[in-house]
Amino acid sequence: MQRVDGRNWDEIRPTTITPGFQKFAEGSALIQMGATKVLCAASLEERVPAFMRGQGKGWVTAEYDMLPRSTSTRSARDRDSGRPSGRSQEIQRLIGRALRAVTDLDSLGERTVQIDCDVLEADGGTRTASITGAYVALYQALDMLVKQRILPRLPLRSAVAAISVGIDGNDCLLDLCYEEDFKAQADFNVVLTDRGEVVELQGAAEAEPFPRQKLDQVLSLAAAGVESLFRAQREAIRGL
Repeated sequence: MQRVDGRNWDEIRPTTITPGFQKFAEGSALIQMGATKVLCAASLEERVPAFMRGQGKGWVTAEYDMLPRSTSTRSARDRDSGRPSGRSQEIQRLIGRALRAVTDLDSLGERTVQIDCDVLEADGGTRTASITGAYVALYQALDMLVKQRILPRLPLRSAVAAISVGIDGNDCLLDLCYEEDFKAQADFNVVLTDRGEVVELQGAAEAEPFPRQKLDQVLSLAAAGVESLFRAQREAIRGL
């Protein structure tokens, strides 16, 4: 089928990850997937949340926000309402879970890595782009601890990235832009490690239910597509 931006059904948008984008952050990356742009920054703190004190383990958490003009009309900042929106809370929890799934929290020690993901421009897939870019920022921050001989080795078990898949009629489409996401009968966000493990699968039908067999197609398409993201991550990390 012909997609709105001319891509093949199994093709991701052009993707670049620029590491070290922010001067003062312990780790940072600007990820661009098509027109979607997300700035991810990692900050290190020599402490953990109160509920983890005394356990000798570290913590990785995230915050997510969209800048007011990241979309076609201005949206209010979360601070205007006094707390993050329900959508922002759901996405930042997803990002945190994805990063903790591949981090050896025992080896990190009682330290926290805070990841801030700010959407500069949104055209679909902001949560999946945030996870993919946040991993590079996290890697950079943890690698700094190793280079400073604070940690003996990198406390990461594998890489993690995420991609969206949509169902449009009988077709599955990889890496939805906003227009495709808006029209899809069902859409999924798939979080995977570079070992082929599934971290999280989010998905729902917008109206009519879909056949169970479609899930196999969704996962296979996501697994194939995410390999391009792992390559982009490796290239970004080599540039550190």
